Amino acid sequence: MSGETAQQKPPARSGAATAIGWVLTIGLNVVAPILTFNTLTEDHGWSEFSALLLSGIWPVLDSAVHVAWRRKLDEFAVVTLVFLVITAFVTLVGTHSARTLLIKDSAVTGLFGLLCLATLLAPRPLMFYFGRKFGTDGTKEGVAEFNGLWQYPDFRAVMRRMTTVWGVAYLVEAALRVVLAFTLPTSTMVILNPFLIYGFLGGLILWTVRYSRRAQAEGEARAAALAGAAAAGGGAAPA
Repeated sequence: MSGETAQQKPPARSGAATAIGWVLTIGLNVVAPILTFNTLTEDHGWSEFSALLLSGIWPVLDSAVHVAWRRKLDEFAVVTLVFLVITAFVTLVGTHSARTLLIKDSAVTGLFGLLCLATLLAPRPLMFYFGRKFGTDGTKEGVAEFNGLWQYPDFRAVMRRMTTVWGVAYLVEAALRVVLAFTLPTSTMVILNPFLIYGFLGGLILWTVRYSRRAQAEGEARAAALAGAAAAGGGAAPA
């Protein structure tokens, strides 16, 4: 990558908006599903499958709130909605049991991992589009500048490496949750599930940020070295 990547900055967000977003995400994806499951099974006598199925409405609501908040349906929102549809489909087919539902939930993240690896065969891997979503200000100029980075071999290698890591990590996450679903009680998995999901996601995001910064710094150093070598060569030519 060249020094041009230094110009890529995400849009500025206020601290209040960021805090509200995190509160909504944690509340609707972690707290609400656990409370719903426990309340329905312990206080109202619902089956584990029915309670688990209903508690899954909260993450769907979270996605809907964020789409309404942004007031636009970009490619990232489309990916989210596609996986919600996949989740709903795999939930409604096959055997209806709480353990099966947990396994099907793992199948969705496993499918995402396979999708990441499959896009390595496409002209541009999946992480390129995620990088464009979060690494630009969303303007035509910013998007065009990010698209232009694809011409650099180092940039292409970074995008493909990140896509590979995300794909493998989500296949591991899915396999781990399947094993735990057969090993632990459903009530324990309801609590553990969101921590596994967001733990893997948080770890991947942290690794991605650090890796992209390191790759950018290395690219800028190489560009500076080449520029210095070219300047030295140009200065020596007249002699």
